[in-house]
Amino acid sequence: MNLIIIHPCEPDSSGRVCLTGERAGHIQNVLKAVPGKSLRIGLLNGSTGCGTVESTAGGEVVLRCEFDKKIPARPAVDLLLALPRPKVMKRLWAQLSALGVGRIILTNAEKVERCYFDSHVLEPDFYTARLIEGLQQAGDTRLPDVQIVRQLKPFLEDEFDGIFPTSGIRLLADPSGTCNMFQRLEVAAPQRICLAVGPEGGWTPYELELFAACGFQIFNAGPRILRTDTACVALLSLLTLPSGSDEK
Repeated sequence: MNLIIIHPCEPDSSGRVCLTGERAGHIQNVLKAVPGKSLRIGLLNGSTGCGTVESTAGGEVVLRCEFDKKIPARPAVDLLLALPRPKVMKRLWAQLSALGVGRIILTNAEKVERCYFDSHVLEPDFYTARLIEGLQQAGDTRLPDVQIVRQLKPFLEDEFDGIFPTSGIRLLADPSGTCNMFQRLEVAAPQRICLAVGPEGGWTPYELELFAACGFQIFNAGPRILRTDTACVALLSLLTLPSGSDEK
């Protein structure tokens, strides 16, 4: 952990928090923290700050917390992802929050198995824990918003414009794209970005038409065929570095 995430309900009126479980174990066994040591902490969806160790007794660690006033900006890149296999999605949660994604929209598609939506990896308690794991790795506090969409067509036609600003850049990765990602980066960098990544079997021609009608610009990511998790990490790495964050 490069940042200890504190939930807003945990500090008491004096700013102290008593940690147990994984966080306490990490502080005691990995960081080897002793009373008086200062640790980097962050309030979930809030500001970062400093936690001073007051005691480490048994499996508990007591921190005295002081938080900065400034709250980190929300990451400027959103991801619209055709739901991959559950074991792939399980791996992706922490990576997505570590890379910096403002919103994660998991959607159905023609080549997505319907049974994927019944997986426990889509339960809020499951994915929230893994998103927080990614935040602690990256040193961020802003938890991505998560939305699960079972019908792509009505979502794109009726809901998407209300979620994503029409002034933003909408990009879709597909081998049929005539330009590459680097040609899009200069245009996209100052604005909010939504990246759409399809299933491993690819978007169908009909789905590509739906996205085009919704203002998505299609680009290719090179000649190699990538797995969903590899494609997400590679493309988000290119987009998050120049785009920074967005205050909206």
